Amino acid sequence: MKFDIGDKIVVKATNEEGEVIDIMNEKMVMIQVRGVKFPAYIDQLDFPYFKRFTEKKLFEPKKEKTYIENVRKDKAPQKREVDGVWLSFLPKFDVDEFGDDVVLSLKIYVINHTEDEFKFTYKQLFFGRNNFDLNGILHPFEDFYLHDISFSELSDSPVFSFEFSLKNPQKTKADYFEHTLRLKPKQLFDRLEKLKEEGGATFTYKLFDLYPDKTEEAPADFGYRAQPGAPLYDAADARRHLPPARTVVDLHIEKLIDDHKGMTNTAILGIQLKEFEKWYDLALAHRLPKFTVIHGIGKGRLRDDIHDILRRKKEVKSFVNQYTAEFGFGATEIFFQHKA
Repeated sequence: MKFDIGDKIVVKATNEEGEVIDIMNEKMVMIQVRGVKFPAYIDQLDFPYFKRFTEKKLFEPKKEKTYIENVRKDKAPQKREVDGVWLSFLPKFDVDEFGDDVVLSLKIYVINHTEDEFKFTYKQLFFGRNNFDLNGILHPFEDFYLHDISFSELSDSPVFSFEFSLKNPQKTKADYFEHTLRLKPKQLFDRLEKLKEEGGATFTYKLFDLYPDKTEEAPADFGYRAQPGAPLYDAADARRHLPPARTVVDLHIEKLIDDHKGMTNTAILGIQLKEFEKWYDLALAHRLPKFTVIHGIGKGRLRDDIHDILRRKKEVKSFVNQYTAEFGFGATEIFFQHKA
């Protein structure tokens, strides 16, 4: 190996100096240049010592007088490009017995190319089963390493789910933003083959451009629930003015309020049902195909009340409370039948 971790390097193409921070394989290393981390092929790098030696002048030329009008003004620092938040995959290659490059695993990063600072919750799932999750802070123009995923697992249609919120909330911005990326095996394999052909290091998927603005709340149905003075919108345009919906909502009381000590079971149940109605209405208004509510097991009072409500809803095609690896028997899946 030409380089070791900690070696100072220079990028041949740009003449920028940096440092090796990780060895990826025999052909690639992870480097850091001016605070930015990215992978590079070894043949694209060199040690900076020869560059410094050749740039050193053996004899200093005689300085000429410089007049103020001839002094070149310094260029303003180049502004970093704002182009959204991305999910990035960095394959780790090895060479098989036939001399071909094979992918062993992929490193997964979330990349923030915006000026905002986010809190985020991340889950990676297979067939609805939670395989990996974490919470983190994503700083402006930062790459955040999430985890590795083995190549063999790519055939299981992995799902990558995010919930973002601003670390410093703003009145005009949404309280949170959800994005779920489901990748089919053929998509991933095609991207890997294209990566090999082009000699690239990573492939990416955009999660969003800019963190969304807060939208005016409007009733989920525009009939009997509408209150005097509530904003009215054209039905065809209504969803654009609604808060974003959630596909999964957890009704455990500790998820809803900070302190519930001393509250009666009746008061707790009232809060949970009110929260259920809110997210149910939003799921319906956004025409989600299904909606999952986590009610837990306990004595079953919350589950039974929710099921009683669902039996009276004409827009509910079906609902099921069956065992899943992620929630056990503690969740109900609701399937909608939307009018055309």
